[in-house]
Amino acid sequence: MFPLYDENPTIRPPMATIAIIIACSAAWVFLQGFGGQQALAHSLCAFGLIPGKLLGLLPAGTRVPIGADMYCVLQDQRGIYTLLTHMFMHGGWFHLIGNMWFLWVFGDNVEDAMGPGRFILFYLLCGLAAATAQTLTHTASALPM
Repeated sequence: MFPLYDENPTIRPPMATIAIIIACSAAWVFLQGFGGQQALAHSLCAFGLIPGKLLGLLPAGTRVPIGADMYCVLQDQRGIYTLLTHMFMHGGWFHLIGNMWFLWVFGDNVEDAMGPGRFILFYLLCGLAAATAQTLTHTASALPM
């Protein structure tokens, strides 16, 4: 069953939830080029978290598989910033729409309970925890997160 809405009323408008949805959508449009093949491959290599790249285990020039017929070539930087930027990257239209839909349906109640500032902090800390777990469990991986 696909949730269309929830029945839990909120006290205040979900401004932080809306801000995250706008940020992810803007990243999709401006950094990921609406999911065009070349733009998507480049953006996932540049802004997605790649554990082997982050830890310096993958040399420059490594081909990173993005999809069935897509890849990108790693540059010689480690990309510490990807600990943050990966949280706003998506692998396709359905990935973006699905994530934003569930954030819209359920995020407003979490934000209402926590407050907007703590909700954004929670979002960022969860993203950092996911990046840390992925990096520690797949240290040499070339697949972007």
